[in-house]
Amino acid sequence: MAAEKEDKKKEAKPGAAEKAEKAAKAKEAAASGKSKGKKSKDGSAGADIRIAAAGETRVSPGKKPRLLEKYNKEVVPELMKQFSFKNPMQVPHVMKIVVNCGVKEAVGNPKVLDSAVSDLMQITGQKPVQTRAKKAIAAFKIRKGLPIGTYVTLRRARMYEFLDRLMNVALPRVRDFRGVSPKSFDGRGNFSMGIREQIIFPEINYDKVDAIRGMTVTIETSAKNNEHARALLAAMGMPFRK
Repeated sequence: MAAEKEDKKKEAKPGAAEKAEKAAKAKEAAASGKSKGKKSKDGSAGADIRIAAAGETRVSPGKKPRLLEKYNKEVVPELMKQFSFKNPMQVPHVMKIVVNCGVKEAVGNPKVLDSAVSDLMQITGQKPVQTRAKKAIAAFKIRKGLPIGTYVTLRRARMYEFLDRLMNVALPRVRDFRGVSPKSFDGRGNFSMGIREQIIFPEINYDKVDAIRGMTVTIETSAKNNEHARALLAAMGMPFRK
């Protein structure tokens, strides 16, 4: 009986060894598969991907935005002289622009949000992101996770292009326009303004608009106080109320 048990143990040992070999081969195959998926250090795997230049996104046109050229040639020297900056890097600049649109009608009809997303996409040239309710509010019939709005964050070339169209094309089309409020700063160099009608933008076709919607435009700058931020936007062409 003891001899038979030893023979069985000897037969079991090679089977366990085979399993261990198979597991090791499987690990090697998985590791080789991962290494194949990785890009090479010399960048040959991504050689066909175009790297964006400074102040430009991959989908933006190759030509520099007009407002960016104005900032480099006119705004920077003007602000350096006005505030006695010793280095051009001290001059504040626009970091990003957030365009937010809340759609309260989406609570009862979620399809209304699609038209708001379409309008915002046409205005900014970038696909918006839907915002969802963080908590449920029974009084407003809002459930947690319900889509109630949309927003877009613009940077680099798209940011300058949108700001140029906003200041020089869209705002002058506002009815009885007398300028934007110079007090709409938060104390940290950020400026916010409200737009009551999306039809002031020439990209919107008035015949295809299902409802008039407003939006909020927030301009974030690198300025440390309201004075520097106001001077920056004024030099770039923001029509402040006098």
